[in-house]
Amino acid sequence: MIRLIVGLGNPGTEYERTRHNVGFWWVDGAARKLGASLKHDRAYHGLLARVNRADGPLYLLEPQTYMNLSGKSVAALARFFKIAPQDVLVVHDEIDLPPGQMKVKLGGGVAGHNGLKDLQAQLGTADFWRLRIGVGHPGNRDEVADWVLRKPSPEQRELIESCVERSLDALDLLIDGPMERAMMKIHAKPKVAAATPVNGAAPAAPAK
Repeated sequence: MIRLIVGLGNPGTEYERTRHNVGFWWVDGAARKLGASLKHDRAYHGLLARVNRADGPLYLLEPQTYMNLSGKSVAALARFFKIAPQDVLVVHDEIDLPPGQMKVKLGGGVAGHNGLKDLQAQLGTADFWRLRIGVGHPGNRDEVADWVLRKPSPEQRELIESCVERSLDALDLLIDGPMERAMMKIHAKPKVAAATPVNGAAPAAPAK
């Protein structure tokens, strides 16, 4: 069972629509879905919401420490409320997945992601859940830092937002489990509706 959901990003209006802030977009959506309100909490260096559920409280957190110090916020809250790393879900941008794709996994490396790097250092383990939302790769590793701090194109933004929406449809499964069912739902490719001709006629058979 997940007790803490963390969205990674950078504070400030100049960053809010950049690829690196996908985690914030997701937690904003989760808060709306759960009827929660994120408010600044100095003790945990972030925007925080508490959702009271039958099986105990769920916390939503957006660290306001800037990406490189994300662990400072998360570890402070996890230690105080005695939340184990395996009960934490971290939502973040993933350059190794193209826009329109996403993956859930437990543990793993940080792949150069500074937010994950600090989280792992502060929690003392990599064994927390991750929801990785694809933002694509610029093609050159030297351009990654600038890439994630820029806004995606409208086409990419649409694909990224579709992932956010589809994964939020699995919010209850992500929180309550079983996580295998959540993974199946999130990893499933979206269905593409068949095109309907404007005049209502049946579509032509494909050429052979």
